Amino acid sequence: MFVMTHESGPETVKRVLASYEIGRKLKQLRLRKKIGLVDLGKHTGLSASMLSQLENGKMVPTLPTLARIAMVFDVGVDHFFADRRKKALFSVVRKGERMKFPDRPDAPAPAYHFECLAFSSQEKSLQAYLAEFQPMEAEKVTPHAHEGAEFIHVLEGSLGIYYIDEETVLEAGDSVYFDSGHSHGYRSLAKGAARAVVITTPPRL
Repeated sequence: MFVMTHESGPETVKRVLASYEIGRKLKQLRLRKKIGLVDLGKHTGLSASMLSQLENGKMVPTLPTLARIAMVFDVGVDHFFADRRKKALFSVVRKGERMKFPDRPDAPAPAYHFECLAFSSQEKSLQAYLAEFQPMEAEKVTPHAHEGAEFIHVLEGSLGIYYIDEETVLEAGDSVYFDSGHSHGYRSLAKGAARAVVITTPPRL
């Protein structure tokens, strides 16, 4: 003889969601991008405390919450629910679905804003962005570096790219490909913003 136990609706939801290990996947994304809980909170509008509880499985995330997090990390919401089975990849992102982010969430005057062009695609071999660079003085350019390679195609305006302490000017229609492991930074050289498509790739193994 056995006794059948009954669980409440919320308990069932929590048990089912736990099998997807959403918290672990969220933490993996955050650590891979080297973003702290506080900075992630600034990008998503969620508190660091809530994000910590989500990562530790102490809180069940809502779909709007996952959508906000997914957009910051340039993945689709299905990233948190997908299995490991491979399938043909064809992912469309409509213009109205994109969101614009500053280069740094706490920057009073962001050097540039970017929109993820393929945020819904999983396991991408590259990252594609539409970037808008602001005009600024040369000494205010903040260089950065990251593993992999970077490709930039200027759509509008005049873009100055600092690469290993030397500035190169790109006009609309110009492109550049470089090793992004070296220090680089950007600024618009005109009165208005410069717009460009930016593609980054992970490091070669």
